[in-house]
Amino acid sequence: MTRRPTPRPDLTRRLRRRGLLGVAAGATAASLLGTELGAGTARAADGASTSPSARGHGRPVLPPGRLGIQLYTLRDQVRSIGFGPLFEELARQHYDEVEFAGYTQGTGEISLRQLHRLLRDNGLRGLGSHVGYHADGGDPDAYTFATRLEQVLDDAQALGLTHVGTPSSPNRYGDTVDAWKRAAEEFNVYGAAARARGLKFYQHNHADEFGFATDRPDVRLYDLLLEETDPELVYLEMDIYWAFAGQHKYSVRPDGSPAPFEPLDYVRAAPDRFPLFHVKDGEHDEDLPDGYRMTDVGDGDIDYQHFLSEVGRLPGHRRRHHWAVERDDAVDPEANPAGSLSTARRSSQHLRALRTCGRD
Repeated sequence: MTRRPTPRPDLTRRLRRRGLLGVAAGATAASLLGTELGAGTARAADGASTSPSARGHGRPVLPPGRLGIQLYTLRDQVRSIGFGPLFEELARQHYDEVEFAGYTQGTGEISLRQLHRLLRDNGLRGLGSHVGYHADGGDPDAYTFATRLEQVLDDAQALGLTHVGTPSSPNRYGDTVDAWKRAAEEFNVYGAAARARGLKFYQHNHADEFGFATDRPDVRLYDLLLEETDPELVYLEMDIYWAFAGQHKYSVRPDGSPAPFEPLDYVRAAPDRFPLFHVKDGEHDEDLPDGYRMTDVGDGDIDYQHFLSEVGRLPGHRRRHHWAVERDDAVDPEANPAGSLSTARRSSQHLRALRTCGRD
């Protein structure tokens, strides 16, 4: 799947009232939300994603206060009804946090201060933000870590974020060992600058980070990233779906030798490096290049009851991680006819219903 570009925030920081309040919002937005949610009610009412056998009988696997959503999942709703009504709806769906992918997302002009206030007024927290690592073509004015580091950190602080990161691959200079070492050095610089502001810098993976260096097919690139970045400066947001896709796609080295890996083992080995996770589900499909087709959380093959339970059992780590729902194609009517709000609601419902099984 083609990686999405990171939307640029509006740097004028001026407010257009529709963007802030989603005006005409009151009853109009409520009726719009109700209509779309109603259309998906029958699909959710059958309990397919939250059956008792799937839930277990112990404590919730999702720690309190740690359910988030990546707003890229709901980009059509941000544009159509505005941040305010959408945040109200997310609060009703029991979300605690949101992660940004751009700070306007088609709403027009809105200040970061007012966006921060909308979060606070709806009982939500800003978890993090995706910002490009560098600009394709080398645009010196692009809003990226490489070109506008201090502005990126200023904006994260203005929103009250705890983390700020990039969904970009570290392959800026290629996929050789030295190329990734060079990128790791830059990531360490960004991480040090973020830490000086009380923030954590992170990188979000796709499948290809689990591939192999072109000049050293025995070296997995993700392992190299972990080794070459300072664990006190650079953190990882594991997109669990893409990690499983990487497991499928890169289980064999270019020379044909087996190279299996388990995504959970990365977390078990260094849990402090993974404060954030993307909770994205998919059905295994051998006919697709990445091996999976995206679904709402609970409708796919990834065992989130097991994954969250295992992370929660790591000593002292039950409440130290954040879990953000994401579905890249949630706005695509062919892939997801029930719509993005249905994805948000059903994913929240499934995750909150999961319970531990066996030892606790």
